[in-house]
Amino acid sequence: MRSARVLRGAARREWGPLLTAVRGTLAAQRLRAIPMTIAAVCLTALLQVVQNRPWGFGTVHALGAVRAEDPLWAALLRTPLSLFVPALDLPVWGALVQILVVFGAAEICLGRRRTLLIAYVATLAGTLYARIGVALGPDGLFGLPASDAQVVDTGPSAAVVGLAVYLCSAYRARFTGALVIVAMVVEVVLKNNLAGKEHLVAIAAVLLMCVRAPRRYRPRDQDLRPGSAARSGAPPIRSSNLRRGPTQRTS
Repeated sequence: MRSARVLRGAARREWGPLLTAVRGTLAAQRLRAIPMTIAAVCLTALLQVVQNRPWGFGTVHALGAVRAEDPLWAALLRTPLSLFVPALDLPVWGALVQILVVFGAAEICLGRRRTLLIAYVATLAGTLYARIGVALGPDGLFGLPASDAQVVDTGPSAAVVGLAVYLCSAYRARFTGALVIVAMVVEVVLKNNLAGKEHLVAIAAVLLMCVRAPRRYRPRDQDLRPGSAARSGAPPIRSSNLRRGPTQRTS
């Protein structure tokens, strides 16, 4: 019994602030709290359907498929959409669940613009690393074989990993954040592929953002009390025309 109480207390300290913020906002606004996330899930599902049609495969990959061998300008133009193009060798439901859970939590806790910024930085860091890694060659510690230049690099995994680490840092879920990083390191050790190394680069880029994050994106202690639905560091809405009720999240 005592060990169970200790575990519950540890879990409450680890995930309580984040779950409280997400649960409170969803209870007050339901799906209206995550319109960007819903749009991202729908876009990913649509692109999955289109790219699996003979008439749509070429179009989707012309607009959203990134390879290290592509010209830099083309890769930069395609990178934003590539985030929502599911990888063909992975089940699409995994990408949809990742976006719904992680993007949804980030949209509620960080706001839409911040969520998109972190997701794009993480994805772009991995895209640029692929070019650098191929240039370094397979003999370097961070190098990649020349064949990886032809690998189609799409999907939300780098953005999801980056957002997860940022949320863990912002809400002091340090054990979970460390676990995500260790899992990515183990992935590289076991597989040593392009995707795994891109995940580590995405994490490094996001950790730099955590260090330089403005104070308004760091949750205050009063925002982490049970029952508080305030977004991390965001001041509560004050208006004489509003009745008392759940704190409303602004975007």
